[in-house]
Amino acid sequence: MRDLLALAAITGVVLSPPAHAAEVKIQQLVIARTIPAAQQDATVKAARAFYQFWNTGDEEALKAAIAPDFTDRTLPPGRPQGPAGPAFAAKAFHAAVPDLTVDVTKMIVADDHVTVHMTFSGHFSGTLGKTKGQGQKISFLATDLLKIVDGRITENWHIEDNLTLLTQMGVARVEP
Repeated sequence: MRDLLALAAITGVVLSPPAHAAEVKIQQLVIARTIPAAQQDATVKAARAFYQFWNTGDEEALKAAIAPDFTDRTLPPGRPQGPAGPAFAAKAFHAAVPDLTVDVTKMIVADDHVTVHMTFSGHFSGTLGKTKGQGQKISFLATDLLKIVDGRITENWHIEDNLTLLTQMGVARVEP
């Protein structure tokens, strides 16, 4: 925490206390103090709605979060581009991990970009492709970089620890 306070003093970043949505937990929220309050609120609201969508699969939360011209800048093979992409991915992932939860470890808001570091967790009790889960616990890290304009996510760059996920699901194996 001392290191974060020193960084805040140097960069002019305001450290906010942990904020919590009904189901989305944000352990630490950092907002650049140069952002007007209305923009801060709209930006955090869009990000919260996006991760609420990942927790629930509720497409109304997705519609509230992303812009009609949303672009996934790290689009995986087989996933549609645009707003249909996250809906497609969440539906498939919730089929594999019905109790999926997303816990946001850190959210950093700077200008029109938000960096989010999070943990996805649950139990692989559904099906992924041809693999049926046996209820095994999964927990893996992911990081998103969101661009938010006028309170809606317009772009997303993301990276997930898929090796950990697939190993926990029994789809991949890591040799010692």
